[in-house]
Amino acid sequence: MSVKDNLNTIKSELPEGVTLVAVSKTKPNEDILEAYEAGQRIFGENKVQEMVQKWEDLPKDIEWHMIGHLQRNKVKYMAEFVSLIHGVDSPRLLKEINKQAKKHDRIIPCLLQIHIAEEDTKFGLDKTELDELINSEAFKAMENIKIVGLMGMATFIDNKNQVRKEFAHLKSMFDDLTTKLTGITTLSMGMSGDYGIAIEEGSNMVRVGSSIFGARNYS
Repeated sequence: MSVKDNLNTIKSELPEGVTLVAVSKTKPNEDILEAYEAGQRIFGENKVQEMVQKWEDLPKDIEWHMIGHLQRNKVKYMAEFVSLIHGVDSPRLLKEINKQAKKHDRIIPCLLQIHIAEEDTKFGLDKTELDELINSEAFKAMENIKIVGLMGMATFIDNKNQVRKEFAHLKSMFDDLTTKLTGITTLSMGMSGDYGIAIEEGSNMVRVGSSIFGARNYS
């Protein structure tokens, strides 16, 4: 199956209103262009340097999403162009994004990452930290970021009931957030292995890589 065929298959399965982020990390420009020619415009990267290089090389109407764990010292390299940052997991990171966005006279859309998995390796805020952040004076003073929703990753496990429970928990936090902040529209949850469950539990943005581009190349 070609990238184009894979992409079209997945798009045909997604309900209306669910946005597909094609996860292009480690993938060459040729693969991304094949997806681009097939109509895909939103791509997700998890390494800032790689995303910057691709942004420079590829068509300018591509929306680049930063989906990986983001270090504060890397924000400045992508502040000029990034369309959405998925993994905002601390007030300090948000402050840095706001600072760099201001330099480019931009308002950068962000998702707050919530820790829903049982694994300690996953990053994210818990409910208390989320509430503290959005109620803080520092947050209210940030004029160059826009929180548009939440993102989370379920535990990497075969137990579908647990995955479903974690996604349902994130959806309830999302619904709660819509009552506290305006413009909350995006719930990014679900990847190649579990996006079907995520959509059933209310996700409207899925991050799919290997099902489009084939197995990842770690070399």
